[in-house]
Amino acid sequence: MTLINGTETFAAARKGHYAVGAFNTNNLEWTRAILAAGQETNTPVLIQSSMGAAKYMGGYKVVKTLVENEIESMNITVPVIMHLDHGNYEAAKEAIAAGYNSVMFDGHDLPFDENLEKTKEVVALAHAKGISVEAEVGSIGGEEDGIIGEGELADVEEAKTLAATGVDYLAVGIGNIHGVYPANWKGLNFDRLQEIADVVKTPLVLHGGSGIPKEQIVKAISMGISKVNVNTEQQIAWAKAVRAYFEADKDKEDKGFDPRKVLAPGTEAIKNTVKERIEWFGTPSL
Repeated sequence: MTLINGTETFAAARKGHYAVGAFNTNNLEWTRAILAAGQETNTPVLIQSSMGAAKYMGGYKVVKTLVENEIESMNITVPVIMHLDHGNYEAAKEAIAAGYNSVMFDGHDLPFDENLEKTKEVVALAHAKGISVEAEVGSIGGEEDGIIGEGELADVEEAKTLAATGVDYLAVGIGNIHGVYPANWKGLNFDRLQEIADVVKTPLVLHGGSGIPKEQIVKAISMGISKVNVNTEQQIAWAKAVRAYFEADKDKEDKGFDPRKVLAPGTEAIKNTVKERIEWFGTPSL
């Protein structure tokens, strides 16, 4: 299976009232775990890299080539979308040039008029090459690659205007945040989500999908969320599994210090986390 863009995949999800997971990769193990989860559940998956992860891994071309090569070596037959997560204007252009199939231009921290104009430019550039585009309206709480959001609710009229640029999916702020949710988090604002879903038929995106209770995610999907981003939960699952490996002194048994053995439990934990989220999202088998 070759990489595909996400336009038809997420349009079908919005129409079918389910979501497709968007899972961040940070290295080889993350990539293999996500692909294996998609293959074992026979569902499409979106693999995304943040700007920081791409820099850490050696650049957008390296990330894209890694994903392509693993698809081939693992004999992956399900559709896979290669996506840039929370890219600024320059990063979006770089990912397009590197051959990503989908990019997010995150201009929420810009004045809305500038966000709108740059979104239009990214849409024109990407669509000319058959690449899907995600934009963002309203801030997602927390921090992502230096872009800090307070978590304010998306403005309905701004959502309508940004969707009219022809973006393929639209990230909306509805009280969601990046990272670990605090104990006093108030939950998703379903009233605002309903207001947006009533006037925007573009597939909607829920960022900060890690840590939101299952019942809230399921409800949001029923109301128009078609793409759910997951990263923190994968990181937590990986750290917990690797910590357990060392606490059990596995590294002292039969060359247990070999990094392939050390990283294996974390990789399995990521795969299981992704598979669980695919079930939550109601992604149908192909």
